[in-house]
Amino acid sequence: MEADLKTGKTDPALEVDVKRAQASTMLEHLPSTLFTNAGISASALFVTTLNRGLTFSASMWFAAVIVSLVLRTVMAAILKQWETVEQEPQQALNVMAVGALLSGTAWAALPLSVPNFEPLGGDSGLYLIMCGTATGAVLMGVGHSPLSLAFALPPLAAVMFSLAVSGQVSGWLLALNVLALTMVLIRSSRTSEAIFISNVLAKLKATALADSLSSANSDILRANQRLEVLANCDPLTGLANRAAFNTALSAGISTAVAREEQLALLILDLDRFKSINDTLGHGAGDAVLVEVSDRLRSAIDGKGVIARLGGDEFAVIFGGRDAHGLARAQAERILEHSRQPVMLEGHPTIVGTSIGIAIFPDHADTAEDLFSSADMALYRAKDGGRRQWREFEPAFRSQADRRHQVEQALGDALAAGDIEAWFQPQIDLASREIVGFEALVRWHHPYLGPVSPPEIVAAAQAANLPDRLTATVAEAACRLLARLPSLGLPRATVAINVSPREFDLYCVPSLLDRITAAHHIDPALFEIEITEEAILDTLVSGEQLKHIERSGYKLAVDDFGAGHSSLAYLVALKVDRLKLDRRFVTGIRASRQNQEIVGAMAGLGRALSMQVVMEGVESEEEAEALKPLGIEIAQGYFFGRPMPAERIPGWIESRRAALKRAVA
Repeated sequence: MEADLKTGKTDPALEVDVKRAQASTMLEHLPSTLFTNAGISASALFVTTLNRGLTFSASMWFAAVIVSLVLRTVMAAILKQWETVEQEPQQALNVMAVGALLSGTAWAALPLSVPNFEPLGGDSGLYLIMCGTATGAVLMGVGHSPLSLAFALPPLAAVMFSLAVSGQVSGWLLALNVLALTMVLIRSSRTSEAIFISNVLAKLKATALADSLSSANSDILRANQRLEVLANCDPLTGLANRAAFNTALSAGISTAVAREEQLALLILDLDRFKSINDTLGHGAGDAVLVEVSDRLRSAIDGKGVIARLGGDEFAVIFGGRDAHGLARAQAERILEHSRQPVMLEGHPTIVGTSIGIAIFPDHADTAEDLFSSADMALYRAKDGGRRQWREFEPAFRSQADRRHQVEQALGDALAAGDIEAWFQPQIDLASREIVGFEALVRWHHPYLGPVSPPEIVAAAQAANLPDRLTATVAEAACRLLARLPSLGLPRATVAINVSPREFDLYCVPSLLDRITAAHHIDPALFEIEITEEAILDTLVSGEQLKHIERSGYKLAVDDFGAGHSSLAYLVALKVDRLKLDRRFVTGIRASRQNQEIVGAMAGLGRALSMQVVMEGVESEEEAEALKPLGIEIAQGYFFGRPMPAERIPGWIESRRAALKRAVA
């Protein structure tokens, strides 16, 4: 710790506190030190009179010592009166060190003040007094090494010098012994100071989180109060920490049981917070956490207990007879506050929030189960698109068990080739020709049965395997692209889906560049489908999307119309395709509103030079209704269900034969 202070690595405010403690300790011990020094100097004067009587030079030496002690007493009074210890502790230490040096220099003159001084004869007793005085100064001055050594070194140096110049071998030997004593005292002084500083630092750090304390409080009271704050408060946001949250949750359940009331728990997680830390640094991340904490306080308005559980996870506890209704209302209020942008480096950034809600005793009867239930609900909120709240349902427990099994088995399934890519055709509505395929991931678990694509994607992200999953699908897409020319479809494209969360975890375009290059695939035939969320989150995905564009891949926005895409971003990124959300085609023949929406989006696509693809076409009527609205391409069960790659040649041949029969 001492080395840290000397190299300037300690917090400046903390260093000042340490200096203040040193100065205060040394000033507190100064009166007893001066009194002892005066007594010993009187005894030394007495020793000089035993053989010679009282001499003028010895009297002058004693007067010089007393004057130095008086000066140090006056200095101490001035330091106290001016409160130098509190305001300028280093200056106070320097002043006391100068005083100690004056006294030490006066003591060093003792051999010179004795006429016909006999260092190895009758005056050797004075050496014992001088060395003992120096040693005592070091032992008593444990708080600040320079101050104690300022007194001790001059008399020790005088002893060594007078012994060395005695001209006798014994004098040199004694001088060496005094030198050894001096080195021991220097080392002891520095060690004592280091221990003192370490103790002071430990005490200061243990009390660092207290807002303010009265100067009249004792050191023990200050330490206890600050340790209590440290134990229960998150230092960054000022909210309750996890320990305080656990206590509040257990106490809240006990109160709810006693009063026959409800207790609501909200678990909150910031959407894509990691991307802010990774792209703008932890300083920006901390600023977001502080801003979110302030917004939570504003939204809750004192109605519940707010805690930061760690990272970007927060919790809110509500109690009362209608805690259930209050939790829902407050969840909506929190989401409303979270929709306001946060300014980061001068740019507005939306930091969404996902919320899971669980109610005691409806959903759980212990604190642990209540937290687990809220966490399951949070997972469903994030899995369902984020920026929403979900309330716990009993089915979530079995779903959580299933999710865990899927996550555990995914790695082995990828290695064994059990994860497959199936392909759904995309059809030109005018010519009914095949213009492309969309790759869809498929997995049939031996015990769980079919695992849905969203489950597979979520499990890959939870198990840190999204790159392996995307690589598996991309490899299958490249193999199909290499085969399509032989099937009479040289310009047909193949699309794969990339979750926006993958941009947080690895470089998607670099992975695809490597795979397409290995298969010698033209990137213009390889299409990457992303959701609107990836377009909006430019902090992470923006640069990768530009990389995708530079590499020559086609870029499609999936489920367009389900989110809130910015047209400026669509134009800037040069999106090739807009895939309309399937809900717009449902009942389109009878829905004037859906017809107008689809027609408007088709017009938008033409204006932006983008193809518009309609997903989810289930019938001939829907397909026919889309053509006059300007939709060029469609996919859905009416044209073909997803199929493994090995079935595609047979399906193409059957389709072509059916079209020929229809024409005939």
